[in-house]
Amino acid sequence: MSSDPTNSKEKTMEKLIDANGVQLCVETFGDATHPAILLIHGAGASMLGWESDLCSAIAGHGRFVVRYDNRDTGRSVSYPPGKPGYSLSDMTRDAVGVLDALGIERAHVVGRSMAGAIALTLGVDHPDRVASLTFVTTSTGEDDLPPMSEEFLAHTPENPDPTDTAAVVEFVTDLLKAYSGGSPYFDEHATRALVEEDVARTNNIASALTNHFLIDFDGPTSGGFGDIAVPALVVHGELDPVFPLPHGEALRDAIPGAELLVLQGAGHEVPRQLWGTFVSALVAHTR
Repeated sequence: MSSDPTNSKEKTMEKLIDANGVQLCVETFGDATHPAILLIHGAGASMLGWESDLCSAIAGHGRFVVRYDNRDTGRSVSYPPGKPGYSLSDMTRDAVGVLDALGIERAHVVGRSMAGAIALTLGVDHPDRVASLTFVTTSTGEDDLPPMSEEFLAHTPENPDPTDTAAVVEFVTDLLKAYSGGSPYFDEHATRALVEEDVARTNNIASALTNHFLIDFDGPTSGGFGDIAVPALVVHGELDPVFPLPHGEALRDAIPGAELLVLQGAGHEVPRQLWGTFVSALVAHTR
C-alpha cells in the first residue's frame, strides 16, 4: 500500500464497455482483487466529478475504485437534447451492467446527489450486488424538507448556447460555484480547469445539460429507504444550498442503523480540503 494514498497511480485508462445494452465509459483505479467501490455521480455530471486524485486516494487504501460516465455525460451514449428516452431505473441497471462487465459480484456503492436515488434502487432492488451504501449530498425527497436556498436560486445561471464552448465552461463553473453554497473551500481556478476538460470530452454537451432533468424518476419497486439492509453512510455538506443539511439528517433517520458524516464548511460537493475526512470515513465504512 502506498504511504501516501494521493500518489497512488494504479489505474486503467478510460474504456468503453457494453452495459445494459448501451455503451458506457468506465475507468478503474487500484487492484481488482481488492473490495470494489462503485462511484456514481448526479444529474448532468460525468465521472470526472469524482476527481482522479480522489479515486487514487481511495484506491491507495486497498480498494478497487470504479467510476463511469452516466448516459448523456462524458463519452457514454448520448440521446437527442430534450429526449432522453430512459428512466432512473434504466440508469440503475446500467450500474449493474458496469459491475457485470468488470466481473464484480458485489460492490460498495456510493451515490452522489441525484445518484442517491440510483444507490437506493440498487440497494433495494438488487441487494445481492451491494455490500454497502454511501449517500453523498442527497435527499429522501420528502416534501416537508427545506427547499433550495434563496441565494442558490438567485445565482443559478441560465443555460448557455451549447455551441459556444466558452459560454458553456463559464456556465458550468458558475453553477458549481453556486453549488458550493459560499464554501471557503471553493477553488474557481481548479474548478474551471476540470470543467474545460469535461466539456472537451463530452459527446453532446446540450444533452448533458438537459436530459437528466427530464427522465422518468421511477424509484425502486421492492421498497424504500427503510428497507435497506446493508450498512449505510450519509455524507452531507454543512452549507449545502441544494439539499440543506436537514435533508442529510432525514436520510440518516430513514435508513436503519445509518450514520451521518457532516462535512464542515462544504456545500453540495466534497472539496479537496476535506478529502482526508471523506476517504477515512469511506474506507472505515467499506471494510
